Amino acid sequence: MNTNYLKKTSFLLLLMGFAFSFSSNAQIAGWNVDLEKDSNEKLAEMIQKVGKLQTFKDKSYGYAIYPKITKAGLVIGGAGGKGLVYKGKQIVASSKLGQASFGLQAGGQQYAEVIFFENQEAFDRFKSGKLKFNAQASATAITAGASADFSYQGGVAVFTMVEGGLMAEASVGGQHFSFDPVQ
Repeated sequence: MNTNYLKKTSFLLLLMGFAFSFSSNAQIAGWNVDLEKDSNEKLAEMIQKVGKLQTFKDKSYGYAIYPKITKAGLVIGGAGGKGLVYKGKQIVASSKLGQASFGLQAGGQQYAEVIFFENQEAFDRFKSGKLKFNAQASATAITAGASADFSYQGGVAVFTMVEGGLMAEASVGGQHFSFDPVQ
């Protein structure tokens, strides 16, 4: 296969993935009750598996929960999901997570992700769209009976829990988040 063709196709798919992740709108006007229910249930399930997450929830300035993120890739990959942002115990925004990656990868999976903000500075970085990171390097995977020492890095602690699917990857990529305030 022609290397230039592969590069052009890869670039186009990556560009389309980013465009898709930025183009969708939040459902604030007609509040998405199912998303709120799913978010609360998923966080409770994650806390049940790793009790220490309750401490993060109780002591955090705020958090974002994405109950269902779908990820797929074959050389070029992408992921996306909707979630809610809490400040204290109050929902303050809806959010979308978009991820693009490039590298050795094949498969698909679904997972949940929660991001805890240690302080207002970290929360404000997220809110302004300046929080972007490589999820593969930054997230702690939640498994039944996990007992690792968790800590904040740069005011943020990220936890993921795989729901299903199979994904093999050695890729580079990053996540982008939207912040759509509740009106």
